[in-house]
Amino acid sequence: MSVKVAAYCRVSTDTEEQLGSLESQKQYFAEYIEKAEDWDLVEVYYDEGVSGTSTRHREGFQRMMDDAEAGKIQLIITKEVSRFARNTVDTLSYTRQLRGMGVGVLFINDNINTLEPDGELRLTIMASMAQEESRKTSERVKWGQKRRMEQGVVFGRSLLGYDVQGGRMAINPEGAEIVRLIFHKYVNENKGTHVIARELLEAGIRPCRVKEWSNTVILRVLRNEKYVGDLCQKKTYTPDYLTHSRKYNRGAEEKVYLKDHHEPIIDRDLWNRAQAILAGRTLTDEQRSRHSCRYWCSGRIVCGECGERFVSRTKKLSGGITYKAWRCAAMAKYGTKKQNIHGVEVGCVNQSVNEQVLLESVGYVLRLMQISRKELIEEMKTEIDAVLHTIPQVDAAALAVDVRRMEGKKQTLLDRFLEGIVSEADYKRQNALYDEQITEIQRKIDAHQQLQTELHYQARKMEKCIECVKKMLDFETPDEHICGEVTERITVHYGHILEVKLRYIPAVRLKYRTSGRGSHYITEFERI
Repeated sequence: MSVKVAAYCRVSTDTEEQLGSLESQKQYFAEYIEKAEDWDLVEVYYDEGVSGTSTRHREGFQRMMDDAEAGKIQLIITKEVSRFARNTVDTLSYTRQLRGMGVGVLFINDNINTLEPDGELRLTIMASMAQEESRKTSERVKWGQKRRMEQGVVFGRSLLGYDVQGGRMAINPEGAEIVRLIFHKYVNENKGTHVIARELLEAGIRPCRVKEWSNTVILRVLRNEKYVGDLCQKKTYTPDYLTHSRKYNRGAEEKVYLKDHHEPIIDRDLWNRAQAILAGRTLTDEQRSRHSCRYWCSGRIVCGECGERFVSRTKKLSGGITYKAWRCAAMAKYGTKKQNIHGVEVGCVNQSVNEQVLLESVGYVLRLMQISRKELIEEMKTEIDAVLHTIPQVDAAALAVDVRRMEGKKQTLLDRFLEGIVSEADYKRQNALYDEQITEIQRKIDAHQQLQTELHYQARKMEKCIECVKKMLDFETPDEHICGEVTERITVHYGHILEVKLRYIPAVRLKYRTSGRGSHYITEFERI
């Protein structure tokens, strides 16, 4: 009976050279499988222009896993461990999942078959080496990029007023006029950022790379040093080479600032005046602490229809009752969804939501968590155990003995050479062989120690999560302070549906119904 075989290949960039390599790999694997008498080709799965340090955005890889789970694949072949994944934990996790489905992975260049008894040990070592190589590559790339930044090469995309090509900036005349208009309105006409955004929208002027003008977009223009001819790079950085997630650089790494780097759109006098006005209108630290997060859910309520934030609305009802609700910022600014006179779609169809409903929704989710509290904690502990059991059993003491034994052989070889028993050529050849064996054993020891350290770190992080969850679930009647502490995000969908995401707990979707008003306001929730 023939074996259903698939292949997987990947290139990390979408350059013409790399894409050519990808086509060669696909052709090679297709011919390799078809030549085998008892193999049937299922498909050559591939990903182009993506990194191997994470499988999150590798659509070809995820589709292959789905097909394996569906029973369409019995064996997967790939070139080497580094093409499959450069993250040790991912490599072991996915190969174990596949083995549980009865699917093996054959790494051709590394001569590793995950269905063989020693497959996992050898795979762990090779995966750790691939991950370390990925780390070194990341460091080399970052070092090279910084040197090029210091030489004036621009890393980044085109922006309003400038076209970026080949690491150089050239003024875009049409965009430059908009930039000059923004600075003129702000400095010479003394208009605020909200007013400027509205006037640009009403004038039918389209923004660059964003959906519509807003005060945030205007502030970004006013604060961008590129418009005065300067260049500041490394405003963001990548703290983790495995996840590739980027963060704002608030001093973690040194920025690269070059003055008078390119042709400016506005003169330095106008720039300095704009910065002085911005500084005068910026809140002090004391003001910011007093006004930021004014409400427990400020910045945490998101519209599920258009993606805008929700803003607070308070009004007095008859009888002196204060009604506090939240509504979509797009709805508050433009009303219901429509097209303005310039054909730009503005507004939103979403409904407002009473703050009492939001508070009670958090309490409802907490009560749900209380019901399954024990199961939740046990599930997280099981995850910790699974992580720790990922560590393969390696006899480090035995490997250390092997190293000492090889070093003893080297000493004996040296003695024989000095006594004239072994020729110089034989001594060099045999000594090099012993060195290779010692290096290979030491690699196994280092890889095992690195994997242990990484997995124990993950386990400690999960243990901290358990403590946070325990503390959070000890609340009985949540008030605004408690809700502010535990709430990560509430997404409001049309049709009285809330998606409540608490810290360290998966999101919960709720349907709610309300009746009454004031102190007699009643809300009923239903989990969906």
